[in-house]
Amino acid sequence: MADLFTNIPPGLIMVVLAMPIAFVPHHYRQFCLLSVIAISAFSMTAGSGVHWEVEVSGFNLILNRADHLTLPFSIVFHIAAALNVIYGWHEPKPLEHCSGLAYAGAAIAAIHAGDLFSLFIWWELTAVTSVFLILTSGSLQSKQSAMRYLIIQVLSGMFLLSGAALLFQDNGSLAFERMSLDSIGAWLVFIAFGIKAAFPLLNGWLQDSYPESTVIGTVVLSAFTTKLAIYALARGFPGTDILIVIGCIMTMFPVFFAVIENDMRRVLSFSLNNQLGFMVVAIGVGTELAINGAVAHAFAHIIYKGLLFMSMGAVLYRVGTIKASELGGLYKMMPLTCIFCIIGAMSISAFPLFSGFAAKSLIMSSLGYEGLTFAYLILLAASAGVLHHSGIKIPYFAFFGHDGGHHVKEAPLGMLVAMGMAGALCILIGVLPSVFYSILPYNIDYNPYDAGHVLAQSQLLIFSILAFAFLMTFKIYPPELKSTVLNSDWFYRRLAPAVGLPLLRGIMLVWGSFLCQMRGFINAIWDTLDRIMHSPLTGPTVSGRAVLIQAGLLALLLLIGYVAVG
Repeated sequence: MADLFTNIPPGLIMVVLAMPIAFVPHHYRQFCLLSVIAISAFSMTAGSGVHWEVEVSGFNLILNRADHLTLPFSIVFHIAAALNVIYGWHEPKPLEHCSGLAYAGAAIAAIHAGDLFSLFIWWELTAVTSVFLILTSGSLQSKQSAMRYLIIQVLSGMFLLSGAALLFQDNGSLAFERMSLDSIGAWLVFIAFGIKAAFPLLNGWLQDSYPESTVIGTVVLSAFTTKLAIYALARGFPGTDILIVIGCIMTMFPVFFAVIENDMRRVLSFSLNNQLGFMVVAIGVGTELAINGAVAHAFAHIIYKGLLFMSMGAVLYRVGTIKASELGGLYKMMPLTCIFCIIGAMSISAFPLFSGFAAKSLIMSSLGYEGLTFAYLILLAASAGVLHHSGIKIPYFAFFGHDGGHHVKEAPLGMLVAMGMAGALCILIGVLPSVFYSILPYNIDYNPYDAGHVLAQSQLLIFSILAFAFLMTFKIYPPELKSTVLNSDWFYRRLAPAVGLPLLRGIMLVWGSFLCQMRGFINAIWDTLDRIMHSPLTGPTVSGRAVLIQAGLLALLLLIGYVAVG
């Protein structure tokens, strides 16, 4: 019996049981959800190796592969799934919980797929299951956003499937292993991963859809989709130089959007894009230390970014708005939520003794050891930006700043418990980094708490805080305004309809005119045939149209034969 649970892919049981659990009464359903996640986590005890492999129509499919790279992602995905269940305990609607369970299960199963076709199946299932988390918000805007999200995610899967087919044609194998960008198939797979990882100009779907989800849905979405892409890049394209350039761009450009954005969950979405850039850079470097840094940062990021989304979700749940211009002064009414938010903010800002410091130090050191000075400086500047928009802006405008005049209760118990557990993990990772490093892909002897790391990071943090205080004191900081920030999604949300719809109307007008002309031409032929049918030349018997057409064709054939014979 134990072999049954260890051989099947972790996450599969979560996908299979998600729908039946929806019919279990509330509260009992939450216990069922946690039990299923625990059973799925038990599958990880099988250890490294290929645990389930089947042959289908000549294709060798590896359904359960576990190794040093899958382990940390599998652990943190199970932790995130459990925290999400606890966080949403107060919500009686089953759709969010069960779609979230299926979504997490699909993502966990995807990282254990050993071939590209199995990966494609789970890749697409994450898109189908997660879209319900946006749809359940119920507004027209969320429905439109959900459709755009689904189209882009499915498109990513189509790139993946096409690339896999071309790679199979070239190599005769579907194995999901390290690839190089020397074929069209590899490029298609790379683009598929890039869409899901929110590469520059392919990132609009993230800021468009995540803030439109429900309070619980946004937290769930922040954990799995992009981190699955990070795993896929670490598995398929470690050491690919172009990722260093892409990652550097990803760390910088969201900073400017986050500064002027008024919606706090949208600020966190831009910040998420920025943090993904650190991981992409590390994968591009590709050394053992850098890959460890990418995995460690993904692990820590799921926890502290989830904590920040949880705290903002709690504010939205109680206050009813998440606009920075309408918040402020909530530290009196929601003190525990405020504390947990600050813990998440200190973690993402890489304060010493918090998880972000333990993870980010690995990436920065790998850049230093490889002599990538320019990339190092860009990531250093981006770190200051992170401190500003996520470390200071989020807690300051939500809980301090000007008093928004809201008199609300503290967050529900389930939310507080989930935030407390996430906050404890952020501190534990920062305080005990050696334990955290023991689950990373490669064995390393690394201490982030040497004088150089601590001093350099402390200087960065102190000067960034002073800069923010200076801007606020002298009223130079951009004011929080009710506005809409346009991103790369502007191309398909604004430009495409503005240009495409008139063009489509023009094409349809020409096509309609063509059909009208053709219809008139055909009617003229029928009228001619009718006149011939009722003409005295046809004799006493009135022939049908078919007979006349046949007679016409026969006459044409006779004419052609006559001309051919000469």
